[in-house]
Amino acid sequence: MNGLLVIVNVIVLILAIILLINMQKKHVSFSKRVFTGMGIGILLGVIFQAIYGTESEIIAKTMDWFAIVGTGYVRLLMVIVIPLIMVSIIRAIINLEKTKELGKMAGWIIGTLILTTMVAALVGIGSSWLFDLNAEQIEAGHAEAERGESIEAMYADMEGQTTPQRILDFIPSNIFEDMTGGRATSTIAVVIFSIILGIAVLGVRRKNPEQADLFIKIVNSTYTVVMRLVTLILRLTPFGVLALMTNMVATTNFAGIIELGKFVLASYVALIVMFMIHLILVSGFGLNPFTYLRKVFPVLGFAFTSRSSAGSIPLNVQTQRESLGVDEGIANMSASFGATMGQNGCAGIYPAMLAIMIAPTVGIDPFSIGFILQLAVIVGISSFGVAGVGGGATFAAIIVLSSMGLPVGLAGLLISVEPLIDMGRTALNVNGSMVTGTITSRVLGNFNTKIFNDKNATTETDGF
Repeated sequence: MNGLLVIVNVIVLILAIILLINMQKKHVSFSKRVFTGMGIGILLGVIFQAIYGTESEIIAKTMDWFAIVGTGYVRLLMVIVIPLIMVSIIRAIINLEKTKELGKMAGWIIGTLILTTMVAALVGIGSSWLFDLNAEQIEAGHAEAERGESIEAMYADMEGQTTPQRILDFIPSNIFEDMTGGRATSTIAVVIFSIILGIAVLGVRRKNPEQADLFIKIVNSTYTVVMRLVTLILRLTPFGVLALMTNMVATTNFAGIIELGKFVLASYVALIVMFMIHLILVSGFGLNPFTYLRKVFPVLGFAFTSRSSAGSIPLNVQTQRESLGVDEGIANMSASFGATMGQNGCAGIYPAMLAIMIAPTVGIDPFSIGFILQLAVIVGISSFGVAGVGGGATFAAIIVLSSMGLPVGLAGLLISVEPLIDMGRTALNVNGSMVTGTITSRVLGNFNTKIFNDKNATTETDGF
């Protein structure tokens, strides 16, 4: 009987996919298909949970099949992240007129990411104060205790690694290992290698232009093929979002959310406030925030459902270039750096809120000026090298809490609501990188305002 029900559920998934395919054949816009997929996913998730519950064998087997579409899509995106970063950044650098432009570009991107993360920490502190959050108010169960033990074990592995040592991890020692994503900092390591390679090509072009021209032709040809590959995979976004959203809603423990409702509410208030600050920044640089919001919504929708900043890089880059008018090199660098540093949600708001909650348990006043300033600075510094996949916020929290002398094990108290909060955090992370790219391109004078204001300028996944 259970097997038959699973088959029925899979047939429902197939029918939903057919609906989205028909919408594509009728040339319905990409963003509308993405949000249709998200809406259907929410509906299916609610129905599945109402019928089967969150932990039944039927729902587990059903989600295994849904994972072929959802998780499979995320894996395909991860496959193209490294090739996209490498050829795009190399191509962008060899097209620079002056190498000093590269320094300005990197400086603005990194500076904006870190500064906004420090602001996000202050927003998290404010939300914690507003909702009077305190770790002593949360009752720890068996799952929370196990989570706390795993976090303490993780901290034991990280203990002794200083901030300079973590920054040193950015520098690649084996680029082939980093191309496999073998380290948490592999993405930035590939970015650094690509920048160095691009600078080397500029040097060869001055001394041996014929050899440089040959390499540049190879890079341009590779870039064309990679972008075609990106386009093909991005076509699958509505289907991936459908499956990911169904899984998220069907397996979410709403009882746990209600139990920790105050923390969930406080978290999303902080995330929304920081998101509004992003829009204010966009507006402050002379751009319409509503136009910006309309164009980035599909990316944020995918980031929300996938909970992967790194997996969002291809869609992030494509949207910055083709919908927002951001310079190609800046779009790639901001998306790549934003996936592993300066994450406003995972490395900013979340660790700050935990620190404020946990400080009273060890007799520290969390709202003293000294504590707040110290926390904001540590959050900014610690945001380097946060992994752009699910679980990055845990690493960030461990680093911040340990640096502040606070017990790291208490972070396990929030395990039941972690997936729900992580969705909002990831969307904010990705939006932060896109805002950074937009601002940097605007400041450096290579922002295409015509593309930004063009209502028809959207990610090119149709018409191929």
